[in-house]
Amino acid sequence: MYLAAMVAAGILLSGLQNLGVDIAMERSDGTLKRLGGTPLPVVSYFIGKLGQVFVTATLQAALIIAISALVFQVPLPTDGGSWVTFAWVFALGVTTSAVLGIAISALPRSGRSATAVIIPIALVLQFISGVYLTFSILPSWLQSVANVFPLRWMASGMRAAFLPASFESGEPGGTWALMTGALILVAWLVIGLIVCRMTFRWIRKDG
Repeated sequence: MYLAAMVAAGILLSGLQNLGVDIAMERSDGTLKRLGGTPLPVVSYFIGKLGQVFVTATLQAALIIAISALVFQVPLPTDGGSWVTFAWVFALGVTTSAVLGIAISALPRSGRSATAVIIPIALVLQFISGVYLTFSILPSWLQSVANVFPLRWMASGMRAAFLPASFESGEPGGTWALMTGALILVAWLVIGLIVCRMTFRWIRKDG
């Protein structure tokens, strides 16, 4: 249970939290201003940041899985279908989290305030999305709130990949709801891209 939860949380932290803070710091210390004075297209900058998150999240997930298997003897999936589920949930989750990280970087007014603005958001999402607490024991109204956000569905997707099929009955509605999760992640990806397009600037307008 915790292996699946921590892999999902690692995706969110690598993208939304770390990238959001990093870009806010780069905007504050003048790095983005200097990049804005070069021929570097914004799309190339986004692709570079997405690659950074993919590398970080991949190394983090590999380390967590390796420690779980070697130190704690957590049984890993032996069928290809589970690893296919892991692969697409991971790829879609990383992409969505990275785009949301770029989008949320516009919130902090300075680099110094970035951690205070962004980290609490990531923490709240972890507590309501089945990372630190079993999702099914949360109040139904809190589950409904979590259902709106991507981390709940990344965690569910990872449980579908790492846990035996018998655990599916313990999920809300008795199903992993992978298709629903995929649609919600795609929706957040699109929302994030729109917000990035509307708000990303090399320099804050009010800076």
